[in-house]
Amino acid sequence: MPSFDIVSKTDMAEVDNAIAGIEREITTRFDFKGAKCSLERKDQVITIVADDNTKLSQMHDFLKVYFTRRKVDPKALDFSKAPEKASGNTLRHDVTVKQGIGQDVAKKLVKMIKDSKIKVQAAIQGDELRVSGKKRDDLQEAIALLRDFDAEQPLQYVNFRD
Repeated sequence: MPSFDIVSKTDMAEVDNAIAGIEREITTRFDFKGAKCSLERKDQVITIVADDNTKLSQMHDFLKVYFTRRKVDPKALDFSKAPEKASGNTLRHDVTVKQGIGQDVAKKLVKMIKDSKIKVQAAIQGDELRVSGKKRDDLQEAIALLRDFDAEQPLQYVNFRD
């Protein structure tokens, strides 16, 4: 029975490369000269430290631009936490890199597949989704339907089996 998996994975090596590129740009930019701005990644959390709100918003823009340059979808960044004050009149903002499909997004995807009346079944398996059906064409139709859905994170369609 043909099937495929829907996953949301972010290449952390490319995230590290993007952070290194941002750090290089910060050291060469005139408007950041003498500023206490830095980025640090621990597991799935990128910690941004900046002097003020304008530099913090510039750092957010750098993250989005450099993620795009490294072919990592900027939707993988979760800016939901508010920036907090840190020592020395600086701001700290923890940005999470999304990995895996959350339960709420997975339920929306399953509901959308069922409402479309395509003859496939979708099952939630941890942080990914398995879609199976009798015909390959039905699976391709399901992929086309899901590509139009705007999830708050990047989705990849992998492990297509006949």
